[in-house]
Amino acid sequence: MQNQFPQHGLSAEEVLRQMEAAREHDVDWRGGRINIYTHFAGDDVLDVAKDASRLFFSENALGQSAFPSLKKFESDVISWALGLLNGGHEAMGSITSGGTESIFMALKTARDRARATRPGLGKPEIVVPYSAHPAFNKGAHFLDMRVKRIPLRDSYRADVDAMAKAIGPDTIMLVGSAPQFPHGVFDPIEDLAALAKDKGLWLHVDACVGGFIAPFVRKLGQAIPPFDFSVEGVTSISADLHKYGFTAKGASTILFADKSMRPFQVFEFDEWSRGYYQSQTFAGTRPGGPIAAAWAVLRYLGEDGYTQIARQILAARDRLVEGIEGIDGLELMCRPELTVMGFVPTKGLDIQAVAEAMGDRGWFVTRAAEPPSIHLGMLTMAHVPIVEDYLSDLRASVEEVRTGRVAAREAAVTYGG
Repeated sequence: MQNQFPQHGLSAEEVLRQMEAAREHDVDWRGGRINIYTHFAGDDVLDVAKDASRLFFSENALGQSAFPSLKKFESDVISWALGLLNGGHEAMGSITSGGTESIFMALKTARDRARATRPGLGKPEIVVPYSAHPAFNKGAHFLDMRVKRIPLRDSYRADVDAMAKAIGPDTIMLVGSAPQFPHGVFDPIEDLAALAKDKGLWLHVDACVGGFIAPFVRKLGQAIPPFDFSVEGVTSISADLHKYGFTAKGASTILFADKSMRPFQVFEFDEWSRGYYQSQTFAGTRPGGPIAAAWAVLRYLGEDGYTQIARQILAARDRLVEGIEGIDGLELMCRPELTVMGFVPTKGLDIQAVAEAMGDRGWFVTRAAEPPSIHLGMLTMAHVPIVEDYLSDLRASVEEVRTGRVAAREAAVTYGG
């Protein structure tokens, strides 16, 4: 294809027609055919997010003195998030573009604090469970840090003893997830926090998945392991608004236990012609739409709305668990503690072939590498009405594989791309 800028404009109607045509082969997320990349809480919530985003489509949160509305929205959202996650009077935070930026800011803040308080520090190092999100390695790559990934326990949780042994003279941070994404279980945050406190280290809790649903699940009476700022020793938390906050992409939060971290979070610069420059996140320009949408959706739903959504999603999860456990040849990787789950084969069943058969039936199937399994990403309200359809197709797919009518085809195990 030759690189050439469009010479002539099109009508708005034709532009939209071409865009609709382009999405013809996109996965049917509204029909619950995908369990990753999209988060849906109902058309009413989606409309609130869209309307709020449109109202502030052109505003730029870099200029909060020009747009005090965005400053208010961000301040409120961070205050609400801290209230949800038991942040104290001195806790603070910022809205970012997503979990990766939130994790990046935790790494940057921890690195700069360590450099300021630990003379003789070499290349800063973080110790993480093997299940930790790739964003830790991505951030460390850009920040000239080193990551040690430590094998998991048989329960798929962080091995705290092994992580303790991996701590070296340049270690500045430990990481735990609530829950971690590959298997859907919580790392032992209390044990990690005790270790971090004993060694004088920063503990970051990656609650990008769980931050805006675990507190409401707990209100429904389900046991949720302690993971937030109520645990002494937790220094920072990342929690995605655009996941179980159901706000517009991209929006996440990076939260810190106290305001003493702020000088190490903020980037300041005054050696150019324009004058003093400051940013509290990696981005300079920050679109106002996602910030406004986050405020609007949180205010629209409130605790009652989020609790009701959590109740329906958990009911769908429990029915999936029951149905999968009833299929001969499949078993759960582990009991899901929130909304992420996966299942593995038994009796020599080819799980890759099962994935192919489900794909042939119109499901966007995500696979996990260790152990080889089918991964049910993150359940949302889009999945509530289709549980029985999924289980029916899964039973039929397993039967096809068992009788040899479907075989596995070459397929990479990917997340992203």
